[in-house]
Amino acid sequence: MERRKFIRNTGLLTAAALFEAPMNQLFAMAPAKVLNLGIIGTGDRGTGMMSIVRTMKDRFAIKAVCDIFDFRLAAARKISPAATSYNDYRKLLEDKTIDAVVIATPLNLHYNIAVDALEAGKHVYLEKTMTFDIPQALKLVKQAARYPRQIVQVGHQYRYSPLYFKVKEMIDKGYLGKVSQIDCHWDRNWDWRRAVPQGLNDRQINWRLYREFSGGLPAELLSHQIDFINWAFNTHPDQVLATGGVDVYKDGRETFDNVQALLRYKQTGMVGNFGATCGNARDGYIFKIKGTKGMISLLVNEGVFYPEPDTRKELQVVDGVSGATKIEWKKDGGIAVLPEKTKDGTYYAFEDFYRAVTEQKQPSSNVHTGATTAVCVHMINQAAFKGTVENWKPQYHV
Repeated sequence: MERRKFIRNTGLLTAAALFEAPMNQLFAMAPAKVLNLGIIGTGDRGTGMMSIVRTMKDRFAIKAVCDIFDFRLAAARKISPAATSYNDYRKLLEDKTIDAVVIATPLNLHYNIAVDALEAGKHVYLEKTMTFDIPQALKLVKQAARYPRQIVQVGHQYRYSPLYFKVKEMIDKGYLGKVSQIDCHWDRNWDWRRAVPQGLNDRQINWRLYREFSGGLPAELLSHQIDFINWAFNTHPDQVLATGGVDVYKDGRETFDNVQALLRYKQTGMVGNFGATCGNARDGYIFKIKGTKGMISLLVNEGVFYPEPDTRKELQVVDGVSGATKIEWKKDGGIAVLPEKTKDGTYYAFEDFYRAVTEQKQPSSNVHTGATTAVCVHMINQAAFKGTVENWKPQYHV
């Protein structure tokens, strides 16, 4: 039998078709203009993004930085010495030369600053999680609709990574079969504290530990994985169960240092286990998507596909028949999703932010998708703090 006919009749694809380079939605382009950015919030995340953006000089220029703390501004000026410094973000928004703002403040400030930025005529790159709670998420969707020519992009970076884009493509094409179980963890052995400078207090610097300002581990870590599942399967959880506590660091914090959540996706027939702890770093980052034909195990910048025994046999048959592209099996029986590790996800996210602004196209992680994930995070926190079962409501659809 001819090779092509065999492959067509068996319903199999060649190794080249399965593990070819991902669709290049992050195409190279000749920049039409340089966008002037203002960075609001220059803590660890804000300055981290600045370090990446400054390497993209053909697309962005950091013209202004803003933080309420002078020592944070000093760190930002080391990265962008020519940027104008502000302690009040509203003064930054008055600058007519600023095209777009990056908001990397404590979570409780996201909504108000984003609304003010839209009213000031700026495009917005809003760090995850999009908003502090469900009401703010729904209101921001309505506010953004008033400014249809302004882009709101949310910092869920997996939607731009070539690795995660490839995994979504594999899911869409059925390479995993029927997916029923998701296992996600993001663990560390650290108290999550920063040193408090003289004259300031713990709540100002370690805001992530206080429920007034923060969504805790679900917002800061697990939201990435939750958002990817929403995207990859075009879904959302219908029911959320969660538990947790301050189990390790009895230091006055309010957000949990140990959280475990069970998300039931009834519409797609899946159960997701999402957990994070500050008390043990052995497994670190785990993201496993399990289907009847195989499992994908992901790290932030690399992934491996582990076919089930029958799928493995089929792939070996195709590889032997085609001879075109040999499958490179790992010693543990897996196949690398991509041949090389990807860059930091922030780079890809800002590539797409530039495209979205200059071409007036909705980014993949936008105000609507960001709202869905913000709802999920709030449902987890409500379930964990109150000991309730949280159910998706019709009004959450945006």
